[in-house]
Amino acid sequence: MARYQHLFLAGPNLDQRFSSPRRGGDSPRLTDRNRAAHAAAITQAFQAAWAEGTQIAQNYVDRSGVYLDFYSEPGFDLVIKSLEARISGIRLLNVRVVGAVGEEVTRATVFVPRAKSALFLRKVAKYANELDPRSGEARNKKLIESITAIQSSVFESFWQDRVDLMPADAPDWVEAWLSSEDLAVIGRFRALCQELQIEIGEGQLTFPERTVLFLHANRAQLGGLLERSDSIAEFRGAREVATFFTEQQNRDQAALVAQILARVHVVGANQVAVLILDHGINNGHALLGPLLADADRHTVNPAWGTADDQGHGTRMAGTAAYGDLLQLIQSDAPILITHQLESAKILPPPPALNPKQFWGHLTARGVSHAEIQAPQRKRIICMAVTVPGSGQRGQPSSWSGQIDELASGYSDDTRRLFIISAGNVREAAEWRTYPAANKTSEVEDPAQAWNALTVGAYTTKIVLTDPTMAGYTAIAASGDLSPFSTTSLTWPARKWPIKPEVLFEGGNVATGPNNSILDHDDLKLLSTYHDTQVAHFTPFDKTSAACAQAAWMAARIQAAYPVAWPETIRALIVHSAEWSDRQKHSFLEEESKTGYAKLARICGYGIPNLERALYCAENSLTLVAQAELQPFDRHQTESRYVSRDMHLYRLPWPADILEGLGEVPAKLRVTLSYFVEPSPSEIGWQNRYRYASFGLRFEVNGPGENEADFLARVNRLAREDDEHPGTEGPGERWTIGEARNVGSIHSDIWTGTAADLATSHLLAIYPAVGWWRERHHLHRWDKTTRYSLLVSIHLPTQNVDIYTPVAVQVGIPVPVPIAVPWV
Repeated sequence: MARYQHLFLAGPNLDQRFSSPRRGGDSPRLTDRNRAAHAAAITQAFQAAWAEGTQIAQNYVDRSGVYLDFYSEPGFDLVIKSLEARISGIRLLNVRVVGAVGEEVTRATVFVPRAKSALFLRKVAKYANELDPRSGEARNKKLIESITAIQSSVFESFWQDRVDLMPADAPDWVEAWLSSEDLAVIGRFRALCQELQIEIGEGQLTFPERTVLFLHANRAQLGGLLERSDSIAEFRGAREVATFFTEQQNRDQAALVAQILARVHVVGANQVAVLILDHGINNGHALLGPLLADADRHTVNPAWGTADDQGHGTRMAGTAAYGDLLQLIQSDAPILITHQLESAKILPPPPALNPKQFWGHLTARGVSHAEIQAPQRKRIICMAVTVPGSGQRGQPSSWSGQIDELASGYSDDTRRLFIISAGNVREAAEWRTYPAANKTSEVEDPAQAWNALTVGAYTTKIVLTDPTMAGYTAIAASGDLSPFSTTSLTWPARKWPIKPEVLFEGGNVATGPNNSILDHDDLKLLSTYHDTQVAHFTPFDKTSAACAQAAWMAARIQAAYPVAWPETIRALIVHSAEWSDRQKHSFLEEESKTGYAKLARICGYGIPNLERALYCAENSLTLVAQAELQPFDRHQTESRYVSRDMHLYRLPWPADILEGLGEVPAKLRVTLSYFVEPSPSEIGWQNRYRYASFGLRFEVNGPGENEADFLARVNRLAREDDEHPGTEGPGERWTIGEARNVGSIHSDIWTGTAADLATSHLLAIYPAVGWWRERHHLHRWDKTTRYSLLVSIHLPTQNVDIYTPVAVQVGIPVPVPIAVPWV
């Protein structure tokens, strides 16, 4: 499916239009073909491929159709969307681009039911014989002329990984991606695997329209599956474990580093940086040297030096620079780097420790050094340094307050995005009680900071390849909360923020005979080692690894959207997050707002997705607004202070399309992000109204609720106690509801029908009480603030374009898809 830029609104005034700053050029077009000749060639190719595929499929009663491969002309794209017709059962299974730059060929594998072969041939016939009266061009011209060949699919059509990872005669672990989430389809596939004596691994991943199972099979067994099953979309090699690479000789690791570097392309990296506050970073590593100049290595104490004497900072750097190194190693695609690294050493060499009262000060000094050195850069501040056992229960500390102050920019008018690890469940005895220990282990200081993006951990690491680990299994199922991740479940729910907000991969632990627990390298990520004379790679896990991945994602987003504020980057990461089915199975006690609020206190808003954070699709769009308002004012005639500004957005919905879809289910997601100023002292920090300078809230009109009624309702709801009944408008359709109104980022999902969503197009932003108003003697009551608002629509069907009509309304007459040939 094509990808597009998010749509930026000018703000609440809809008379002002804003075009996205990153608009691509026109896609190349094929020269006009001889219609009759091309139609005849495509018809002949389809019939030959169909005959070959049918010959295979007719031998098995379970096979209801044929797999076909469609190829593009070199250097041009297939019109992939038109190859699929899900209502007719024609499913697009996978797409792959192969070939040299400029001569790439797009190959799409499609499943066509036996009874629907004529559907494609009718499209070819219309192309040959009919003209579209509106355009004067041949019908189906873009689709048919984009196709240069059609073949019956073979095993390689489904292999979406490096060729050298493909199983041969010996069984190996692979991922089988099924083209359905239907339980009956999955059950039949499992039964077929058992019949073919294929081992199915523990765990199962579920995505929209896809289910992933782990199989231990050889090439012949996988071929047998393809012959008999019509639900396979693709195969991939099971992800390698970190142990495979860390156990290699150092010279072999160095050769692997050289292979990675040969694929690296650094583009505009000087504009965006990830600043890592840690033990320092050693930039002698070949993967880090190009991204971390000596001038960008700082220390808060010259006596400490800038070198990494513990290894933790260099591990953070490898992941913050490249993301998941295991994934990169197992791919042969070019690697695009759009940011660089900075380091500030805030931890003394061992065995010395910083006094706790100095942590906020040292954090601020580390940031200051980097900003003085390179004031022009957009900067993501990444810190995986936390204090366990603080017993704060969400209450701010001087350290977290310092971070909120730095992020808010109210001292120097510079907003900053802090990404902080949630802290870890550290003891094996606690892992043994998983997940009970996670529920009672609270997020560590300073990760309770309101303005920081706090990162916990989930895991997909479940494969143990070490033969000495026979009898051991991963303690957490694939997609579930990592055994290391701390939570905010024990915090007062209506008082302090939801923490962590998001989860990234953090590794797993194994349980075995006699209830033993083992922290094994097979279940960890891979990163860079601090001493290349010893090794180039090292295992990496826990919320530190998760935090570094979040910083990598944030830098990718910032580079893609240079105009995006830190508040917006934080919002895009949260907005893209979803709970896995496994997380809901483990922690969602009931399908209610209370149930989802508890789930959020454990898993945040779920697992972010870089694709969703960066792009829209035709059936899924995101609107972004960055605006300022003044929350409070002094009453004109009375000596009291009151709320002032409320913003109203008339969202440019594709109303006609939504109404036409009727009862089709639809999702609306809203995320509101802003930075509060913490009160100037710890007096009153036990009260959220005294800690935060202000609050903001959002509200959406209900289906059929007109603007006048909506405004009256919202004004009435913005009361002194910041509570409202929640019984009017679309309140019952929100997933979390009132429990979202804590902290300084609020995200929620509305579910309903497309027809109802068509008229729910009004969104209000209004202030909630804070110390700027209550402590008016400090003369902050007339301050302005800024916020980022994200609003998304998602429809389950891929056969509808809601992006284009909305893009046209905001001033982009011809939306241009984005080509992304990088990892």
